[in-house]
Amino acid sequence: MKKIAIIGAGITGLSIGYYLKKANIPFVIFEKSNRVGGVIHSEKHNDFIIERGPNTGVVANVEIAELLEEINQITNVKYADEKAKKRLIWKNGRWEALPSGPISAIKTPLFSLKDKLKVAGEAFRKKGNFEEETLAETVKRRLGESFLDYAIDPFVSGVYAGDPNYLITKYAFAKLYNLEEKYGSFIRGSIKIKKERSQKYNEKVTKKIFSFTNGLEDFPNTLQKIIGKENIKLNSNIKIQYIDNNEFKINNELFTDVISTIKPDNLENIFPFVSKENLKSIKNLKYADIIEVSIGFKHWKGINLDAFGGLVPSKENKDILGILFMSSQFKNRASHSGATFSVFVGGIKKPEMISKTDDELREIVSKNFCEMMGISDFNPDLFLISKHRRAIAQYGINTPKKLEAITNIEKQYKGMILGGSIKDGIGLADRIAQAKKIAKRITND
Repeated sequence: MKKIAIIGAGITGLSIGYYLKKANIPFVIFEKSNRVGGVIHSEKHNDFIIERGPNTGVVANVEIAELLEEINQITNVKYADEKAKKRLIWKNGRWEALPSGPISAIKTPLFSLKDKLKVAGEAFRKKGNFEEETLAETVKRRLGESFLDYAIDPFVSGVYAGDPNYLITKYAFAKLYNLEEKYGSFIRGSIKIKKERSQKYNEKVTKKIFSFTNGLEDFPNTLQKIIGKENIKLNSNIKIQYIDNNEFKINNELFTDVISTIKPDNLENIFPFVSKENLKSIKNLKYADIIEVSIGFKHWKGINLDAFGGLVPSKENKDILGILFMSSQFKNRASHSGATFSVFVGGIKKPEMISKTDDELREIVSKNFCEMMGISDFNPDLFLISKHRRAIAQYGINTPKKLEAITNIEKQYKGMILGGSIKDGIGLADRIAQAKKIAKRITND
């Protein structure tokens, strides 16, 4: 009879537990810290609800759409206000809206005329054949340099806190890569995929932004309730023994399968039977440090907050990556006349920021915030700094070696599965899709 050990009670580990429970397969989740959810962490401060980790999720695939439908019977999923569809980009001292249609694409000052024409002709451009091409190279080749500078670069900063000159398109943006690989064009591919997918699929995958009534932490907390606290062991510092007959021993319990959802940093300690050489390529995975600053005003007197937020291109030489307008997305994040924001600093391009003191960070944030948000004095009612070291995985040129090492380890130790953000994407939707895939692999094995 199968019995599964899951290492890590972040959203991946909890989701695997959720699917295994549905399949009536026994499991135990081992978590090093004293709480579930990993980096997902929401807090309430008087009138403000803030996030000290990921801020939102996106209904980007069927797996997360269906999971949200199922758990909505227990908790309240909240979808962002329609005006949050608007995205802003900082250029030449002001916010500009990203185009939302053909007319705005023609009029936008974000892109050069040359690149607007290049985008218009993208569907007729010859297909590339560069497996190890960086995202920057892909975008410049198919869409143009200004599109890279004022659309893709800030988007990569907002999602990966990364650098499009480092990330490999095939691994970091697999869907984009596959559009060109399979259909020869981003535009043609997008149109054909929409036609090929069923109406039910298109209705489910809305791309809507979501959170929960009390913040994103309701997500892991709800999964914990469904799974049952008796199946989760917090404050667990474990070492796993591999038994010759393809079993694993943890604290004198035997397991048929072990699933890791943690970062590479602790793999060597938890799996001492795996050779350092086999783990080397996985441990070389690069991560971005990120600083998140939560800001709240009881009475907002700055610019109109009719957008999701604004991202700052590297070319603008600012010290922040972007500002999310959280109370614009979800009404209960501040009082009626107030506002809450999440400001992001650091990332791959500015690694030195993680070492700044709180006073230095406040000065950096206040200077940029006042300029961008239309206020003269920076006197927020809430100001909290959250530092996240090695926060976001970066899928670069070493990704094939990493994936090969994962495959080799799983072949050598039957029943061992390595998951989490070391592969398959970094977004919430990616984590849910991976969790369902792993659970299916366990049930079918």
